[in-house]
Amino acid sequence: MTRNIRRSLHAAAIALTLSLPLSAAWSAEEVNIQNGYAVHGYDVVAYFTEGEPTLGVDEFQTEYDGATFRFASADHLAAFEADPEAYVPAYGGFCAFGTAMGRKFDGDPQVWKIVDGKLYLNVNQSVQERWEGDIPGFVRGADNNWQVIQAVADKDLEQSPPEGVTLGAQ
Repeated sequence: MTRNIRRSLHAAAIALTLSLPLSAAWSAEEVNIQNGYAVHGYDVVAYFTEGEPTLGVDEFQTEYDGATFRFASADHLAAFEADPEAYVPAYGGFCAFGTAMGRKFDGDPQVWKIVDGKLYLNVNQSVQERWEGDIPGFVRGADNNWQVIQAVADKDLEQSPPEGVTLGAQ
C-alpha cells in the first residue's frame, strides 16, 4: 500500500470517527447489550403492561440510545417510541445491585422489579434478594455510581474504580 493511500485511509478514519455523535461512541458502555439486543431482546414495555418478562420479536424493534430494543407487539413498540424513558431499565439494563457496588454486571431479564415506575434488573435471584433488603439505599448508591461509571467498561472498573464510586446502599 502506498504512503498516499495509507494517509487517505487514515484521514478518512479520523473524519468518520469525528463525525459520529458522542452518544454513539459511548452507548456501547452505557447500555447492556447481549446477543445484539438491549435487555437480551425482552420487551421492556411488557414488564409494565403484562407484569412479566416477554420476549420481543424481530418484526417489532427500534434503536434507542445506541441499542436495539425488541417488542412483542406493534402497540408496545409504539408506546416505547412515544416515551422511551418511561420503559428503559435503570442503569442501562445492568444489574442494579452491581451498579450500587460500582460495577456493571449483566442484568437478567427474568430477575426484575418495578420500583416507583422504574424497571430494575439484577444479575440473579440471590443478588436481587439482597438488593430488596434496602431498595431505597441501593438505588441511591447506584444513582450516585451511575453518574461516575456509565461510560466506563466493567473491565476497567474491576481494575481501577473511578473516584467518587461508593460501595452499596447510601
